[in-house]
Amino acid sequence: MTSSYTVQPAQQIAGRVRVPGDKSISHRALMLGAIADGDTAINGFLAGEDCLATLSALRAMGVTIAQDEASTVRVRGAGLRGLQAPQQVLDMGNSGTAMRLFAGLLAGQSFDSQLTGDSSLCQRPMNRVAEPLRLMGAEIDTRDGKPPLQVRGARSLHGIDYRLPVASAQVKSAVLLAGLYADGDTRVVEPAVTRDHTERMLKQFGVRLRRDAGAVILAGGQRLTASSVDVPGDLSSAAFFLLAASVGGAGELQIEHVGLNPTRTGVLRILELMGADLQIEECRKDAEPAGRITVRPAELQGIRVPPELVPLAIDEFPVLFVAAALAQGETQISGAAELRHKESDRIAVMAAGLRALGVQVDERPDGAVIRGGTLQRGVVDSGGDHRVAMAFAAGAVAAAGPVTIRNTANVATSFPGFAGLAREVDIALEEHDHGN
Repeated sequence: MTSSYTVQPAQQIAGRVRVPGDKSISHRALMLGAIADGDTAINGFLAGEDCLATLSALRAMGVTIAQDEASTVRVRGAGLRGLQAPQQVLDMGNSGTAMRLFAGLLAGQSFDSQLTGDSSLCQRPMNRVAEPLRLMGAEIDTRDGKPPLQVRGARSLHGIDYRLPVASAQVKSAVLLAGLYADGDTRVVEPAVTRDHTERMLKQFGVRLRRDAGAVILAGGQRLTASSVDVPGDLSSAAFFLLAASVGGAGELQIEHVGLNPTRTGVLRILELMGADLQIEECRKDAEPAGRITVRPAELQGIRVPPELVPLAIDEFPVLFVAAALAQGETQISGAAELRHKESDRIAVMAAGLRALGVQVDERPDGAVIRGGTLQRGVVDSGGDHRVAMAFAAGAVAAAGPVTIRNTANVATSFPGFAGLAREVDIALEEHDHGN
């Protein structure tokens, strides 16, 4: 079954919403809870297909997980060495996060396992995560550098001093998870700051680690103690509504209890540089800061996106591409080659979609130059990429006519209920299901 959206221009975007829980935090809470001692309660869990793939894989390895309701999960920890050999291939669906983090978690187990995914995930590069794990003593086989991954258990992992060639929170996290099973210290040096959910949560589960001169250092063999995890709303999901409310013409939108981790707020800083009217109120400062964002319509301006903000907004660039198309003047994006290795080649897919709506785009190897102004009516193919689909749906509120976005089924991987929540804030979105 395939699906599509049709979005009509909107007169206003207004209301008060709470977006689903943060996907990155939900994945990590499940994994760390599974190898901790004791029971971990997760509130605000994202019950999207990606996180449910992680949940299912852990159950397949003997972890007892109760889902009291969609967003409330209780994990009975098996302990650091308590995972059991799965009897089947572990299917990660569309989730690159799950596959890369599991590669690290499974590298130090005493059993073999195989990780696979859907056709999109099986086209994504995995050598960047396999190579440092191999340096630690792990045995990982790929298919020409892509999934499926065959992970052979290795109880004799050793710590390494590893400098990431490209800033990647997923690779960093995989190495740190493997480091829990390694002898000695594991040290990961980042070329630029990336999201630090793994480090924050490891500390919450009692693991001692430290930062020193751009490096994260963790001593192997530490046991984890169960915790209670409150998952804030996903800022990546909130970004679609920030865009819609910024360009929607009228109204005021409040987004409640959304994550404000400073390694994730690059999208807010870039939108503010473009002239977005955002009021940010931090209401909670604990393991993961959270708060309220109020957004009002604004005249966006083209900018040169500061390179240092690119890693802090890497997942939100579909939103920023559309914002640039609706801004006055030229927006230059560079240093974002990582976008070519997401659920789609996001630079190519976004450029093609914007051109289909009448926007001038010069595609570059690591970004694009976008000449903004207006979006015309038309049809866009999302390439099956959930974030691309939602970004075009959000920007369509300011288009000159209706916009149809094809291949939207994967929106459920990260944002179940997106269409309904969009309609709550006056986005005129219709869903269409099509037979195969």
